[in-house]
Formats: sequence, C-alpha cells, structure tokens
Amino acid sequence: MTQAIKAHGFTNESLEWKAWLDTVNVDQATPQQIAVLEESHPKAKTSDYYLFLIHQPEILRQRSTAFNAIMYAPGGLSRAERELGATVVSRINGCVYCASVHAQRFEQLAKRNDVIAQVFDDPRQAGTTERERAIAAFSVKITEHPAGLQAADIQALKDVGLSEGEILDLVHADAIFAWANRLMLNLGEPVFPQA
Repeated sequence: MTQAIKAHGFTNESLEWKAWLDTVNVDQATPQQIAVLEESHPKAKTSDYYLFLIHQPEILRQRSTAFNAIMYAPGGLSRAERELGATVVSRINGCVYCASVHAQRFEQLAKRNDVIAQVFDDPRQAGTTERERAIAAFSVKITEHPAGLQAADIQALKDVGLSEGEILDLVHADAIFAWANRLMLNLGEPVFPQA
C-alpha cells in the first residue's frame, strides 16, 4: 500500500466492519445462503457485512450482481475513476469503511494516492487533473443535491472528455454508493486497526 493517509476521521488503511445485528453463522447457513456468499465476494464468508445481508439471500444476490456489474464491467469509465467517484460519495456520506476500501482500490489501480489525500481533506476541492476535478465535483453534487443536477452538470463532464457511456458509469457508481453507504452506516460500524 502507498503512504497511510488519515484526515477528518477517514483513512486509506484497511478496516474491518462490525454488524450491530446478528450475523449468520456459516456453519449453520443454508445451501442457498452458501451459494450466494460464494458468488458475492471472495471474503463474504468472513465478512460481517455479507454475513448479515445473507439473511435475505436473493436480495444479496441481486445487490452483488448489480454492484459487480457497475464497478467491474469492462469498457466505459476507468475502474480507477469509478473508485474515485465511490470514494468521494463515501466521504460526503460519512462512510469511513467504504471510503477506506475504495480509496485503497483507487490507489491500487492508479498507482498513486494524491487525489485520495485531497478527497479526505476536502472532496469539494479534490482532483489533480481537470477530469478528476470534474468527477469529484459531480460526485459531490449528486450526493448532496441529487435533485439539483442539471444539464450543465453533465456538460461539465463532457467538457473534460467524458463520453456519454462514461457519464452513465459514473452516475451508476455514485448511485450504488448512496445505497452501499446507507447499509454500512445503519447496520454497523468500522473497526480500526489496533495501534
């Protein structure tokens, strides 16, 4: 990992997440629950997040299918830029866990963390290029004032080179984190590494 960043309660360090409600014990899970866990995420069988959401396996299956299609589909907006949008949305929403995970993913893909330090410090001023600044500004606005978006906000993305397909990818990435952040923030809490 690149240099550790800690600002305003956010970090790019690896965190855990602890559910406030009962999770499913893998040893007592149904075959359907096991199947959905196995297709959801490589660490799903050890993650409180997945072990809680698996109480409703079909909803978790649909959530994982949508999430994976939005964040990992080839083509369109780069994976790093999707992660940047996700990190900005998570920072604005106050989801320390999601911001940490997606900051790390951005860093792994982009091989740098300068923009992540900016996002954690002030997402409204983040971006090392015009394109990053436009992505960050759009992600802030869609999070804080989704009903306030206008054609000019889309045009600002086009003006820095985003295609219509890339803009749709960004909207999807930002939107799924409105959902993901609310699940994380309202069902448990981040667990920081022991000092």
